[in-house]
Formats: sequence, structure tokens, C-alpha cells
Amino acid sequence: MSRAMCNPAMVSRSVLGSQTSSKSVTETMSGSHEFVIKGYSLTKGMGIGKYIVSETFIVGGFQWAIYFFPDGRDPKDNAAYVSVFVALHSKTTNVRALFDLTLLDLCKKGEHKVHSHFSHSLTIGPYTLINHGSMWGYTRFFKRRHLETSNFLKDDCLKINCTIAVLVSSIDSSQLNTIQVPESDIGEHFGMLLEDEESFDVTFSVGGERFHAHKLVLAARSTMFETQFFNAMKKDDQEIVVIDMEPKVFKALLHFVYRDTLLEDEELFMLDSSFFPSLSESFIAKLLAAGEKYGLPRLMLMCESILCKDISVDSVAYIFALADRYCATHLKSICQKFSAENFDGEFPCLTFKPNSTFEFIANYFLASVMHSDGFEYLKKNCPLLQSELLKTGVGCEKEFS
Repeated sequence: MSRAMCNPAMVSRSVLGSQTSSKSVTETMSGSHEFVIKGYSLTKGMGIGKYIVSETFIVGGFQWAIYFFPDGRDPKDNAAYVSVFVALHSKTTNVRALFDLTLLDLCKKGEHKVHSHFSHSLTIGPYTLINHGSMWGYTRFFKRRHLETSNFLKDDCLKINCTIAVLVSSIDSSQLNTIQVPESDIGEHFGMLLEDEESFDVTFSVGGERFHAHKLVLAARSTMFETQFFNAMKKDDQEIVVIDMEPKVFKALLHFVYRDTLLEDEELFMLDSSFFPSLSESFIAKLLAAGEKYGLPRLMLMCESILCKDISVDSVAYIFALADRYCATHLKSICQKFSAENFDGEFPCLTFKPNSTFEFIANYFLASVMHSDGFEYLKKNCPLLQSELLKTGVGCEKEFS
């Protein structure tokens, strides 16, 4: 009788195999947009189903917009409620997301009116917007007569914040063994170099305060410093007097040069509406000026991004003048865009009789801008800029002069 022989090598090969793995990962990509509605009382009576729409914004790679219905969306409610919705503006299908619509308390008591999808995500799941124009929101967002006597309406202004979390799913089939590379900490190391009291080779005297620094670091970051240290300054000149800058501004300048970030002091960057007439004396304006003087475009952009958040009908003229003064081209462009969007009479889904449209635009523009203190400031101090802003805003300077 013959007997089959077993090959150990063959058995080994049949038992051992490559180990693989995969996992499904569903995450969210979140973002927020604040929609400010000024002149709320003027929107009443538009008609049920008529709306005001925000500028489009991007979250999770998709375009969105907020829709505000002053007289409500449903005829059955007889204009008793205001309606608020967020709509998908991208030409795509089946976008799954979570939403939050919040009416902000303008008296700063923190008592916001929140309609949140996030808190019910486990029970009802994300919402699917099937195509372009699909909406999520509330027909009965707030009873209108209650809204008009609440802290949510102040100076005829409403603020609506929309937060969206778009769901993104993927299959992670990476190897079991991975090594995570941390974010760069070069800014922290250079920051410690700035705090080092021994290795410095140049000193700045600013308003009676002394700041130590390193020529090579400054020169690498700023062509102004490079010229000052290696072309114009004497070799043995180790102390430089800065006469046109406050110590706190120069400190923030050095902080940026070494760390590539702004100082973590929110109070320094806060702007109050009463401060706009002397905007050039604010800390953020002085830091913008420092960025322009020393040739630091990234610092200028950081300052411009803060200033652009405070652009309004009351402030746009002051910020426009500041942007022009310090060659802040991005900020100036946003001021012009704000002017055009608010004063050119293009109000989405608002319809007017032909003989009343021009009158409405003129009254709106005159009331909101030409009677503002900022416009008077431009008229007295920067007439050419006033003319430029008018041309951008209404495109017909002569009719409004």
C-alpha cells in the first residue's frame, strides 16, 4: 500500500498569508457663515415666499447660502412667522450634512435662539439634500411679533449664524503600522530664540523700551531689515532707535517675525464702532502700518483679515481710507465689493415697480452711506477716495453728488 507523503514546506505556505485590513471612516467637514440683515423693517411686506439671500459660502467643498423670508414661506401662516433656510448652491446630488441655524442675541446676554440638527443626529440622522436648490430649515423659525420686541433685533438689525457639517466617507486601507508626523514647531523654536537674552546681536530702542533680536532672522524675513543691517548700517552700530512706532506694536511685529503668528491678545485687536473715526490710531491699524513699512505682506494680510470682519455701512469709508493709505490691496478690494453689493440696487428676489426702483436705491444709498460719519470723513480728508468709492458703489457719481 502506498502512502502519501506530506511536504512541510507546502503546508507552511498554505497556512501563512498576508494580513490586510480596511475600515470605513465617516467624518465631518465643518464651517460657519454669519448673515447680517440691516434694515429689517424695510423688508416687511415683501410678500410670503419672497426672500433675502446671503452671499454664497463654501463648506465641505460645496456652495451654500442662507435664505431669510421676512413674511414667512408658508401662506397658511399668514406672515405670522419669519422663515430661515440654508440651501445647497452647488450643482451636485445627495449631499448629507448636519445643520445649525442660530439667531444671535445682539444685547450680548448669550441667550441665542438655536435651531440645531446636531443635537438630534443620533435619533434622526443627517439630512440629505438631493440636488441644487434643496433646502433645510424652519418655516416657523420665529414668531414675527415676538422677534420685533426681542433682543435679537437691535438698531433694525438681525444676525443669523449658520453652521454646517458635511459628511465625508472614505475607506482607509492603510497599513496597520503607521508613523504620525507632528505639525511643524519651528515657530516655537524661533520664539524661544527671541526670548533668549544672551544670543542677540542687535537691540532696538522703542519708546523707552529695549528689544533684543537677531540680525539674520530679521533680514531673512524682511528686505527692509536686510537693507538696514547689511547695506546701510555701520558694522559697530548695535542699537537702533525706532521713533515712529509704539513699543506694543513693535513687540507684536517681532512676535510675528519669529513665530509667524499674531499675539494671542484678543483685546488688542478688538474694534468698537465708536472708534472708527480714529481708526488709524487703533492697534490693528498701527500693526498694518508696521507690516507695510517693513515689507511683511503676510502680516499685512493677517491685519486685513481682521479689519475686513468689521466692514459695515458705518465703517466702510474709514477702512477704505486706511487700506488705501497702507497699500492694503485685498482690504481695499473688499471695501469696494461691499460698496457695490450694498449700493447697486441688486437685491435678490426683491421686485419693484419700474418707476420706484431708482427712488428706492437712491434713498437706501443716501440714508445708509452718504449720511454716515465715515462718508463725511472721506469728503473732508480724502475727496478722491470718496469719488472712487461712489463710482464703485453706484456707478453713477454725478447723479448722487
